[in-house]
Amino acid sequence: MEETTKSLLDDSFESAMTLTNSGVPQVPDRYVLPPSQRPALGSSLGSIETTLPIIDLSLLHEPLLRSSVIRDINMACKEFGLFQVINHGIPPSVIEGALDGATQFFDLPVEEKMLLVSADVHQPVRYGTSLNHSTDRVHYWRDFIKHYSYPLSKWIDMWPSNPPCYKEKVGKYAEATHVLHKQLIEAISESLGLEKNYLQEQTEEGSQVMAVNCYPACPEPEITLGMPPHSDFGSLTILLQSSQGLQIMDSNKDWICVPYIEGALIVQLGDQVEVMSNGIYKSVIHRVTVNKDYKRLSFASLHSLPLHKKISPAPELVGNNVPAYGEFSFNDFLDYISNNDCVQQRFIDTLKKSNS
Repeated sequence: MEETTKSLLDDSFESAMTLTNSGVPQVPDRYVLPPSQRPALGSSLGSIETTLPIIDLSLLHEPLLRSSVIRDINMACKEFGLFQVINHGIPPSVIEGALDGATQFFDLPVEEKMLLVSADVHQPVRYGTSLNHSTDRVHYWRDFIKHYSYPLSKWIDMWPSNPPCYKEKVGKYAEATHVLHKQLIEAISESLGLEKNYLQEQTEEGSQVMAVNCYPACPEPEITLGMPPHSDFGSLTILLQSSQGLQIMDSNKDWICVPYIEGALIVQLGDQVEVMSNGIYKSVIHRVTVNKDYKRLSFASLHSLPLHKKISPAPELVGNNVPAYGEFSFNDFLDYISNNDCVQQRFIDTLKKSNS
């Protein structure tokens, strides 16, 4: 049965890279969004991008400055659910190595990448296109490889063997982002008034999924997207982008371009932090635009609690009130997206209590 499913998948699979490389003059119909969902490229949407917060993480280690940085993180999380970090401790050589490994992977022949193709979201390593090309109503101009990355020794043997440098270069980046995540989750817990080690045990036992994304040059970027509006399921996502393309929704439901800053990483709050904070912080709704001229790569390092560990609002933040959210685990999320269209309804909306 599995062989048959794989065969059907192979027959129907066509990646965004394949379309770009074939020189298609326009996007196939399956990629065309309804007019109301199309990006308004070329408008003034990015006019307030300079207001997005940038946090110098090295200042967390300065005793006299730490409380000021924690306040800045609190404001960024409340207002945007996102901030960029500089002086984050990951060397430029590690970042460049990861981007090089990804470039070489997506440049491999189609047959080589197809060895890892799967529509099963529970697979620990899978290559694909769009969100899930076998079920998507509208397709998105994106190819990806996703793999579990923590603990690295448990998963790395399942990662791509080609290109030969992939495991080493992407592995180094995965390890570095895991260390950075621990530092960030401590600062975010502290910014909520919780003990900085509130999630320490769950973080050390937690999961890390690395989504390596490729958004090829697109002939009609104004009528499609690389990713639809969504929020991430985990606690935090640490995003590395090779160029601009990420947009976030602000409190007025306007789309804001997140600028590309060389060497910086983007920190996005996920659904687990929204639930843990009882809604004080919100997970950021974001989407990805594409462009005509060049390919864009991104690494989304998605950090979450262990697969079956339930997260619920912190009692300290609920007080005498009723929790605004039900509890959930990473596995609950995977089950949800296996059976539902998460473009139509966000998973976190199913957790909100009716009185919140």
